[in-house]
Amino acid sequence: MRTHMFQALGVLCAASAWGQPAGPVGVRPASVMAAGEAVVSVKPDLAKINIGVLTQAPSAQAASSQNAAQVQAVLDKLRSALGPRADIRTAAYTLSPNYQYPRPGGQPTIAGYSASNTVEITTADLAGVGKLIDAATQAGATNIQQLQFTLKDEAPVRAEALRQASAQARANAEAMAAGLGLKLGKVLWLDQGTTPQVAPRMMQMAGAANAATPVEEGNIEVRAAVTLTIALE
Repeated sequence: MRTHMFQALGVLCAASAWGQPAGPVGVRPASVMAAGEAVVSVKPDLAKINIGVLTQAPSAQAASSQNAAQVQAVLDKLRSALGPRADIRTAAYTLSPNYQYPRPGGQPTIAGYSASNTVEITTADLAGVGKLIDAATQAGATNIQQLQFTLKDEAPVRAEALRQASAQARANAEAMAAGLGLKLGKVLWLDQGTTPQVAPRMMQMAGAANAATPVEEGNIEVRAAVTLTIALE
């Protein structure tokens, strides 16, 4: 039994914390290392929508001009719905030729041009997201590329996820120490295993052409992991 105890302590032994006074050469305090994870699920309070307009025309100038007029109509509609303090920014713009490819051996020719403009809208009115999408498409938007539900301030939720992960790690350490008939001492080392990650909630939508677009924001998850080393007594 005595031999088994020394073997178990050897497995649990870890280096002392950075900055701890050094003991005799080759002697390290018995310790236990444990990990904990946590997932905090919360309701989002912010939505980000990417709305785009794609136009095609025989010339680059015509495609660009048509796109500009159509995008302006969409922006006017969005600002009317969101108010004067609307949070809208250009996310992407492209103007490129459309090639027509002949049979093998022939040279491709330009058949026209495509202009694409995408804007990102940020809003805290989650209940009005569906109506916002409908207003944009009615004004000339041709695609909804992305919709994410997220948080205005992630810090409190990240802190809670880390707190729960730390508590789980200590509980795991206590369980291992108790299995050997030992008690926990001071914490020697603590590390945030992974940066708490917010998993944005992606849009799920459906609806008929003449019906309002239904949008369900659901919950988003914040994940955290913690690893710690605690001395054994």
